[in-house]
Amino acid sequence: MAEVKTIQPQEGYQLMALASPADIVIGGGAAGSGKTFVLLLDAVRDKSNPDYGAVIFRRLTTQIKAQGGLKDESEKLYPHLGGTYNQTELQWKFPEGAKIKFSHLEHEKNVTSWQGSQIPMIGFDELTHFSKQTFFYLLSRNRSNSSIKPRVRATCNPDPDSWVYDLIKWWIGEDGFPIPDRQGVVRYFVKDGDSMIWGSTVEECIEKAAYFINPLVEASGIEAKHFVKSITFIGGSVYQNKELLKNNPEYLANLASQDEDARNQLLAGNWKVSLNPMDVYHYASFKDIFNNDFVKAGEKYITVDVATSGKDKLVIWLWEGFRIRDLMKIDKSTGKDIIDEIKAMALKWGVPNRRIAYDANGVGAFIGGADNAFIPNSIAFDSNNRPRETKDGRKFKNLKTQCYVLSGERVERNEIWVMPQVANMMFDEKQTIRQRMLAERKAIKKQPKKDEEPQALIKKEEMKAKYLNGESTDLLDPFMMREIFELEPPITISKPTKPKGLNFGG
Repeated sequence: MAEVKTIQPQEGYQLMALASPADIVIGGGAAGSGKTFVLLLDAVRDKSNPDYGAVIFRRLTTQIKAQGGLKDESEKLYPHLGGTYNQTELQWKFPEGAKIKFSHLEHEKNVTSWQGSQIPMIGFDELTHFSKQTFFYLLSRNRSNSSIKPRVRATCNPDPDSWVYDLIKWWIGEDGFPIPDRQGVVRYFVKDGDSMIWGSTVEECIEKAAYFINPLVEASGIEAKHFVKSITFIGGSVYQNKELLKNNPEYLANLASQDEDARNQLLAGNWKVSLNPMDVYHYASFKDIFNNDFVKAGEKYITVDVATSGKDKLVIWLWEGFRIRDLMKIDKSTGKDIIDEIKAMALKWGVPNRRIAYDANGVGAFIGGADNAFIPNSIAFDSNNRPRETKDGRKFKNLKTQCYVLSGERVERNEIWVMPQVANMMFDEKQTIRQRMLAERKAIKKQPKKDEEPQALIKKEEMKAKYLNGESTDLLDPFMMREIFELEPPITISKPTKPKGLNFGG
């Protein structure tokens, strides 16, 4: 007798998510709760219908193909159901004719390529990596000409800084944890532009949104209930994933070893962040830098954090006044690459050399200076330089501390805007620029000081080890560097020395 293999969800989050009747189900819990497995299992429930098709999105193709990603996990499941995989199209096809496709959407502009599509089931793996605009645009593609009820299924790890939190916060308690009595409870909404009209029932939603729905009913002849969407949120826990813990019990130790905020989010499934009075960038105001579209454009500047190897990245910010309009990021680069990229950014946006500032510590020292042939008249930012005098008499340990504190105060005054095309870029395979900046924010902290001591930051080693898993503040160092152009007296341009042992030739 042939061996029978049973594939089924586990008790708790997995079973609740698959049993939900809501149009939109968002599973957002601790890492390791089996969210991707649920997404793949939900996608295959209508495979016997030849008209059925599903698309599961991730921001990057590399995320689809990565170890333990959608492709790897689907290969543990779909072949048992008769599926065959097309590597070129990233698509599974089943004997009955149904198809499940994996697709990436790295750039916001690419979402319109799905215009005219009919997708009965849409999945988002790591919804917080996508913008709100992308999600709701694709919701308009969630339709079917067959008897299949269209549905959207999404997964995410807790991210209190994301738009997703604003969408699901009714299900989250003041302590940041999902409210047990609200797990899987279905709510209803109508979206009028940026306004969400909520109800506990379809009827309540129709009543509240009558001004919006009634004209649509009259124009279309379609019943009012069809303009209302249902949604639910279900939090998951790694402790419910018995299969993972049986096969990989050390995974818990990996989660437990993270810093406090990361541990609360990834292990405990907490959707709130802890606030620290020593933060240079206060959480609420820093979150607003991605929404401050009222910030006016101004003179263009470039700030650069230089890296040639290791984990650090070369980052080039393009500023219009205090708007961040463009970003160039390179994982590893030679000296010539760095010079070429800075010059390319300056040429693209028309930035004169005197408005280019770069990190002159370490490998960055070769970039410019008054008599240097690379980028003459650019500004060498030396973190350890003496701070400038301030009108209020405040004392800072060094120029880096001063610029970080001033940058934090500017953020508090809502004077900086990171524009969406930059915020939604990918920093790496796991984080958007927005997410990475919010993660780095937690590492920029003041040291406690006594009386007349100058203000200092915690040491870079502590930032990296305690808050950033050994990585650097690649984005926020050139972010704070923008303040150098605002300091008085005018900046003196110095000639840095080229570090020994580095070859910047062609």
